[in-house]
Parts: sequence; C-alpha cells; structure tokens
Amino acid sequence: MWLSETFDLKYPVLQGGMAWVATAEFAAAVSEAGALGQIGSGSMTAEMVRSSIRRVRELTDRPFGVNLMLMNPEAKQIAQVLAEERVPLVTTGAGSPGKYIEQWKKAGSIVIPVVSSLSLAERMQRQGADAVIAEGQEAGGHIGEQTSMVLWPLIADNLSIPMIAAGGIATPRHIRASIELGADGFQLGTLFLAAEECPIHPAYKEAVIKATDTQVSVMGRVGGVPCRVLKNRFCRDYIALEREGADKEALEEMLGGSLRQAVQEGDSSKGAFMMGLVAASIKEIKPLDQLLADLFAGVEL
Repeated sequence: MWLSETFDLKYPVLQGGMAWVATAEFAAAVSEAGALGQIGSGSMTAEMVRSSIRRVRELTDRPFGVNLMLMNPEAKQIAQVLAEERVPLVTTGAGSPGKYIEQWKKAGSIVIPVVSSLSLAERMQRQGADAVIAEGQEAGGHIGEQTSMVLWPLIADNLSIPMIAAGGIATPRHIRASIELGADGFQLGTLFLAAEECPIHPAYKEAVIKATDTQVSVMGRVGGVPCRVLKNRFCRDYIALEREGADKEALEEMLGGSLRQAVQEGDSSKGAFMMGLVAASIKEIKPLDQLLADLFAGVEL
C-alpha cells in the first residue's frame, strides 16, 4: 500500500497524533514496532516539539511524524520547527495548513492533512498535499459530520492523491472494509490507547477496554466543537456549560485541561476520556507488536 511503500513500513498504519498521549517515547515505540509513530503537538510549545523530535531520533532510526494541531497558539512557530528539523512526515488537524505546505515540502517532508469532507480534501490536493487522512465521525476526539463508510470512498473516488482511512478501525474486518472503500493506509488512535506502551493512566486504558457502544458519545455539538468521549461527569458538565452559551475559546480551554486530567491522572470526574466508537470492540491491553500483528491477521495487502 502507498503508506507502507512510502515509509518502508511493516504495517501501513499511522498512529494518530493525540495530544498528551502521542509522546516522543510512544511515537518511537510505534515506529520500532513496524508502523509509523507520531508526536502530538497539541499541548506543546514550539521548543517542546523540537525537543520531542530530537528525542525520537535518539530512540529510533525509523520514520516518524509530527501532528500539528493548527489551533495551537504557537502553530506558526511549530510549523517553522518542523521545517527546520526536516521531519519525515507532517500531519495537520483543526484547520487548513495551506500556508505551510510549501515550506514543509521544500524541507523534504511528506504532508498529509486530516480532512473530514470532500471539499477540504480537494482544497488540500490543490495546495500540494501528498495525501489526505479521511477521518469519519466514528473517531475519538474532535470530529466532523460524515461517517467513514461515506467519506472514504467519496474521497478515494474524487482525488488523485492517496487516501488514508481513519475513524472506526480496530479489527482485521475493519482493515479489509477500509481497503474495499479505497484506503491507501490507515490511521488509528483508539486502538493504540490499548497498547501496553501507551503512556496513559491505567484508569484510561481500563475505560477503553470496558467501554460499551452506548457509553461513547459526542459532546460539543451546541458550541460547534464536536468531540467524541466516554460519557462521564466531565462530559455532562461540559454539555451544561455549552448550553449556558459559553464561547468556543472557553470550551476549548476546558477541554484541553480535561484531556490532561484523563491522560496523566485518570480522573473520571474531571477528565475527558477521548475515544472512538471502536472502543466497544477492544477488550484487551496488548504489547504493540501483538496489537499490530492481530490487527492484520488474515489480511491480504
């Protein structure tokens, strides 16, 4: 597949750039296991990103990426760091990276924005993206409106650049379905939360493997920032705040702090346990090597 051929991977899998979760150490571990690890810059300053990039290079000589969350207050500075450090892969979310693509490509990076609609995917193709990550609303964290089953073939059929499928992938059947719908690779987030090496609090991992299909829901629709999380006290408090008319900035601030509470402290009352709908299909914590091998068991690529 395009992703594995481009980066010489054992598995055509990109680990999602989850803020607070996708550390340098975890990205390196994923790359060492045969997939493509990413640093998540959502909670970082530009210099933290630079240090993380250099840390990954100390831990592995395998390819890796950095995800730039474009709502980060230091997005411009981080974009410059990514060019200076010549990272193999840059992915982006929460906006359009058009003004940065040229400098990244001049630095030798492959650029793959996350998109949630055909119109944004077409714009990214016009602006020079090498591929797009088509993320359906089944994903965890911030989401769009279209389902993976609709979005993936729509983009695959209308773009000339590769489509990386994301949102709702955790089993070999999901992989086979994604291939049928046009995938040239896969981005996973929720499944990686169930890896032994994932640096989240044990309570977060337990929440993932115990989640049922009715316990994962979307908050933030009222405020225009839909986010898929585990239903808990924080989720209810957040929904109450947005119904009171809080602005996007206040909601994002509340959400950012709550993700740290979940990842680092496992706080079920103040933490936002971001996870996708496939959490209901994940029942076991596994080492990365086994997790990836099981994901592709019986799959012909």
